Amino acid sequence: MEAYEPRLNDARKAKNSEIGEIKARFDKATSTVFLNYQGMTVENATKLRAEFRKAGVEYKVTKNTLVKQALKGQAYTDKLKSALIGMTGIAWSYEDPSAAAKVLKAFKKDAAGEKLQIKAGLIDGSVLDAKAVEDQLAAMPGKNELRAKLLATMQAPMQQFVALLQAPTQNFVYVLSAKEREGAK
Repeated sequence: MEAYEPRLNDARKAKNSEIGEIKARFDKATSTVFLNYQGMTVENATKLRAEFRKAGVEYKVTKNTLVKQALKGQAYTDKLKSALIGMTGIAWSYEDPSAAAKVLKAFKKDAAGEKLQIKAGLIDGSVLDAKAVEDQLAAMPGKNELRAKLLATMQAPMQQFVALLQAPTQNFVYVLSAKEREGAK
């Protein structure tokens, strides 16, 4: 009986450690997508993991009970109960909130992703259903797209200002050119 006690404590410590890791991931993530990977081949699951890594998304298959323990006390825990049934894979996006959703949407279009099902999404404490994850979260512009838009917005007034500064000189050149053509006749 005494030999059994330390193994039980070690298992309990391992579970508590994993619950802590999962909680830390949820706390750090900008968005999370829950998915059902049942029926996917190992090859397709490996491809999906590689796509997630490329996009900077962390993916983990974990037990639903551990996730429920990690999310205990959160306002959205009750809304996620239906997503935490059956086989669950979790994709955490840390920098770009739409990264995981974009990877999943692109992967589902491929033949490899036909068995993949999105269960729910989580962004800023709001729970999204599967349709909202695909239609709204995946359609959000990414971090690089937003940077490009911001840069273009900041550059537009300067470009207009430079064009205004060049206009008098340009008009003067047009006048000279017209006079030259007029004199050549």
